[in-house]
Amino acid sequence: MDQDKLKKLIDLREEAKLGGGEKRIATQHEKGKYTARERIEMLVDEGSFEEFDMFVTHRCRDFGLDKKQYMGDGVVTGHATIDGRVVYIFSQDFTVLGGSLSESFAKKICKIMDQAMKMGAPIVGINDSGGARIQEGVNSLAGYAEIFERNILASGVIPQISAVFGPCAGGAVYSPALTDVIIMSDKTSYMFVTGPKVTKTVTGEDISVEDLGGATVHATKSGVAHFRADDEEEGLMLIRKSLEYLPQNNLEDPPITESKDPIERKEDFLNDIVPEDANKPYDVKDIIYAIVDEKEFLEFHRHYAKNIVVGFVKFNGQPTGIVANQPNYLAGVLDNDASRKAARFVRLCDAFNVPILTLVDVPGFLPGSGQEYSGIIINGAKLMFAYGEATVPKVTVTLRKSYGGAHDVMSSKQLRGDINYAWPSAEIAVMGPKGAIEILEGRNISNIENAEEKEKYIAEKEQEYKDYFANPYQAAKYGYIDDIIEPRNTRFRVIRALRTLATKKDSLPPKKHSNIPL
Repeated sequence: MDQDKLKKLIDLREEAKLGGGEKRIATQHEKGKYTARERIEMLVDEGSFEEFDMFVTHRCRDFGLDKKQYMGDGVVTGHATIDGRVVYIFSQDFTVLGGSLSESFAKKICKIMDQAMKMGAPIVGINDSGGARIQEGVNSLAGYAEIFERNILASGVIPQISAVFGPCAGGAVYSPALTDVIIMSDKTSYMFVTGPKVTKTVTGEDISVEDLGGATVHATKSGVAHFRADDEEEGLMLIRKSLEYLPQNNLEDPPITESKDPIERKEDFLNDIVPEDANKPYDVKDIIYAIVDEKEFLEFHRHYAKNIVVGFVKFNGQPTGIVANQPNYLAGVLDNDASRKAARFVRLCDAFNVPILTLVDVPGFLPGSGQEYSGIIINGAKLMFAYGEATVPKVTVTLRKSYGGAHDVMSSKQLRGDINYAWPSAEIAVMGPKGAIEILEGRNISNIENAEEKEKYIAEKEQEYKDYFANPYQAAKYGYIDDIIEPRNTRFRVIRALRTLATKKDSLPPKKHSNIPL
């Protein structure tokens, strides 16, 4: 072969790998950010990345763009392996025209997403873009819409993971928003539909980029980001970690790994972790870490709606999703944010065949006009819908309180909970003793004039109610609880339940799709 032709190929490849050039790469590094290709190299198995469309350029000749041609056109696409499993990747290159999206840029992403769907493999998107390439007008908008449509069609079919390591604004935010896992890097990334300048013009609000759409905002206030990473290295690690618990696609099961953590391991302290006083809190994460493999817990939404805890764990190497009420934050009550957070996670697990363990200690739904006006009815219904529709194995352990409608919502037997256990400390009732006695004995109490006698009567009736309902035996009597277990044996009982449910088959009525209350 003509050596000149080989040299041209090698030279062009080297030019393409430089993206927007060494000066812009240096600027990227000065901001504490890696380049598109550096991110891919850090993410995937060494030497496994195969790049597509390295020589693609944009086709726009307007506004001087004909003089700004860069090979790759601002996005690096291809496939690789992570822990030996195939993944498809696109990584936006901020060094090329600010990572702005053109028609060609969008087509590269769409091609890789189509390949991922055909092959039944996860798609990872690394976002670092100034938004639509204004010079291309409607073509760039059409490119975004093409990507969104693929995100929608891929939803629930292949895992989609988005990392935001730089700007992601305007229409660009909707692609990550449509995916299963969103990771943002602290201080170097932001997401918003409309930026600070336009916000000030339209509303008069003066706000910084960080306060409007930084990683902390979306990890704590909006719930848009599942993870806030301290830096890009941690963000890339979280991508790899998330994929450990997910299958390649919805027709496969999550990968089971070997565990050296004994199945029968007992944790004696669990017998005493729930306080005698029903109003005293404890940290449900102590229970989670105690019963799962190697004390490993990949918590989603750690900083958002802390009254409920969700995330991935393993039981004897079996990836499992956990949903747990958190008694040490708002007493573990269900509110709007907690309901939506948990519902989204339950649906993620169900879409990708990940069993769900639910740990219940819930006093009810949070009352008040603020919650009602924000749609607690509809948001609570989302969580109920998610559990009721889920066909994956569902194991429930009631630790303490399980009151009212919140009892029904938290993977109860009536929402097709497969195996429902309770600790001896469980209390399953319509409401707590105080509220119940006020309703049941209200007239009798009002007829007692002597304050001391009234107090004594209320105390007696509350104790009578506690004796009847402050235990799991009434529910067990009706078969709503399958067994009452010793807390220290929880790990063993959960693992055995999951093993029993491995061959579970459950189905839904034929339908185009459900109409979940959004």
